[in-house]
Amino acid sequence: MKRSSLPGAVPRGAALAVLTALAAACTVAPPQPSALAEASFNGEAAVAAVRAAGGADARELDVQPIRDTQVEDLRQRADALEKTRKYPEAAAALDQALQINGNDPALLQERAEAALYLHRLDDAERYAQQAYNGGSRVGPLCRRHWATIAQAKQGQLDGVNAAMKLAQRQDHYDALVPQRTALTEARKQAQAKIGVCTVAAQPRY
Repeated sequence: MKRSSLPGAVPRGAALAVLTALAAACTVAPPQPSALAEASFNGEAAVAAVRAAGGADARELDVQPIRDTQVEDLRQRADALEKTRKYPEAAAALDQALQINGNDPALLQERAEAALYLHRLDDAERYAQQAYNGGSRVGPLCRRHWATIAQAKQGQLDGVNAAMKLAQRQDHYDALVPQRTALTEARKQAQAKIGVCTVAAQPRY
């Protein structure tokens, strides 16, 4: 005997169709801004911009600390590796140097730039901020700190903008709007602070 359907029950075919549609909707994952940022970031161009911002100004005092011999050897090794575009190896050499002196602002800045080469934007920002916090907060190195942060923020912003273009659902798009606003403001602040780092040396009489 054919079994009768319960009142209000959804036909089996229709139920399967609804479940299939829901499953398909759930598989539309939101684009990941961090992955998009790292994929499209130009690390070499970013580092070039950072170092251009840190160019010495004849008017200012630029004090270079005396470094441990082992640290200096590791820095020179990292520099040689960078010149041959062996960026992971250069970062590893700087990590060894930081194990010896983890508070050297110049060393931290070099590690931040190595992170830019590797498209590790969060790491670049973190090292640059740590370098600024422990540094003199003036001069060429200071400008490199904030230029690094500005480059990292720009890369993160590019990732958010790309994610917004790829978003297939309105809620995914809307969720990225505050992030874009915050990154835009943070990038502007970092760029503004680059110029504040230039302080002329006191005249000698």
